[in-house]
Amino acid sequence: MDLARAAREGDESAFEEIMRRYSPRVFRFAGKFFRQRSLVEEAAQEVFLKAFTELGSYEGRGSMEGWLTRITTNTCLNLLRSSKRRPELTLSDLTEDETHWLDNTLTAAAAEQHQSTERSLVAADLAGRVLQTLPADDQLVLTMIDGDDASVRDVVQLTGWSESKVKVQAFRARRKMRKAVEKLLTRKTAN
Repeated sequence: MDLARAAREGDESAFEEIMRRYSPRVFRFAGKFFRQRSLVEEAAQEVFLKAFTELGSYEGRGSMEGWLTRITTNTCLNLLRSSKRRPELTLSDLTEDETHWLDNTLTAAAAEQHQSTERSLVAADLAGRVLQTLPADDQLVLTMIDGDDASVRDVVQLTGWSESKVKVQAFRARRKMRKAVEKLLTRKTAN
């Protein structure tokens, strides 16, 4: 609160301290939305620009971290929406490792006795790539609830959505994700 007050009163070093303290969280959270480092950096820069210009609206009721996380969430959603780019994932988009993982899953899923760490990482990367083809709101709710184990209440607080919207959004997003993966699997068996 003291840093926010000092920054509002024009103390540049106070705002620099806010950036130093909270930039790791902003970068980490923006990284959940974007794979490319340049886009994460662009989002973080936008977040701190908005935080600087909207510092007067921070009343100190919640934590500075929560306030910045909300700005990060909204900024990333707006950047995703403005790109209007939700490419459909095709087999040609997959890496060799991801294609290999799909092959193994189709041919030996029942016989597979354990998953190696490498396969887990490939599967997680594939899930992340499929997730990026979904609309921004779906990405957000799945990342928070399924990826970060956030509660519905946490998502409500960070997004400002109603509890029912969060639940419906999560249900629909999971269904879209499942259909996207099924579509990839169907294409793979057709080839």
